[in-house]
Amino acid sequence: MTDITAEIRRPPGPSEPVPLGIDSATLDTLTALSAEYGNMLSFEQPNGRLAYFVNEPDEVRRILVRRHPKYRKGPGFERVKMLLGNGLIVSDGDVWRRSRTMIQPAFKVQNVHRLMKTMVLCADERAQHWSGVADAGGSLNISEETNEFALALILRSIFGSDYERLGMRDNNPFEFLSRDSARDLSVVMKVRELRQLLLDIIADRRASELTGQFDFLEMYLAAKDKHGQAFSDRELLDEIMTLIVAGFETSANTLGWVWHLLAGHPDVEARIIAEAKSCLPGVDAVTPDALQAMTYTQQVLEETLRLYPPVWLFTRRAHEFDELDDYDIPAGSDIYLSPYLMHRTAAFWPEPESFDPDRFERGGRRRQELPFFPFSLGPRRCLGEYFSFLEMKLHLGLLLPRFQMQRVSAREPALELAINLRSSEDLRLNVSKRTH
Repeated sequence: MTDITAEIRRPPGPSEPVPLGIDSATLDTLTALSAEYGNMLSFEQPNGRLAYFVNEPDEVRRILVRRHPKYRKGPGFERVKMLLGNGLIVSDGDVWRRSRTMIQPAFKVQNVHRLMKTMVLCADERAQHWSGVADAGGSLNISEETNEFALALILRSIFGSDYERLGMRDNNPFEFLSRDSARDLSVVMKVRELRQLLLDIIADRRASELTGQFDFLEMYLAAKDKHGQAFSDRELLDEIMTLIVAGFETSANTLGWVWHLLAGHPDVEARIIAEAKSCLPGVDAVTPDALQAMTYTQQVLEETLRLYPPVWLFTRRAHEFDELDDYDIPAGSDIYLSPYLMHRTAAFWPEPESFDPDRFERGGRRRQELPFFPFSLGPRRCLGEYFSFLEMKLHLGLLLPRFQMQRVSAREPALELAINLRSSEDLRLNVSKRTH
């Protein structure tokens, strides 16, 4: 534990201990503290450990990119570890480096492109369902709809033909992940009950001596470390559960917010529709190049992620001494970083509360120069970022020209601030078919 009475150079901060968690009270606390003390502040926590809140872009980049070996996962990851085991999101040190090196090839651009037919299939399933609802003059729980789209996609991408063979389409054992936003002990227990199912699937694949089909499970099974060792069953369980949960939540939540925002911004909606009709005139036109050309849709997604970053609070713990700006960071100090607060800081983003996709116009500042880190930065940046953007652009490009959404309520939804940032209530939209 850090001796905070030692003579170290610390940024200003409150003299009384400050309790922090991963909840709305923590956001209120950090907002108030930064308003009083600035974008670099320090404080003692109730456990006596020294903590820093860092909201300066250069210093955040230094922690996550240039000085990342000096930091490990911080407070709050205990809950994630209960859910996901010691997978890529949670692990540290040599365990993380080995897993990252083994998994990274699965997310090569050419591999992600091979999953585009699966993305089209999942979008078509939503279209069929939405068409029936529109014909009946109904409304959609868009939070559930985007959850189901993204969960079906990641499960098909992981299990390939096993998704159909095991009847996951009609009796999905993972469905509770998309229906229950809580990540409490009840969900942890349900996840643990699935481990035997996953072990059975893994055993079947191993017995088949690799079937030659293409999916993430096949690539994970074939992965070898520098010593030629594959993942053990326990390691595979942790990594597959991590991929399932992380692989659908980010895209599902972001798409839900996109549909909600577009329903309130018809000018932005019209520009995406025009771009989609130009780049994706039909399903046969869905290619990597066509999706790459959807630059305005990319801007809309990035602006949505600015306003609603899936992970609103990152934590790190210094495991060796470091310096930030003119301040000392003793080993053992906790670091709090908030994409949500940085993305809404007026000094970095003019009129930060407004929805303006033109902020990300490619003629402006380069993306890597922006104070923007919804997928984190550096070596721990999300491996699935490209996969996520591709599926979201395809989803919008195929569905938005066909369906019009209108908000059921004019009231802006409140936020639920837990491990992930969500709306506190499901987003509902009236749906109708567009006339061409």
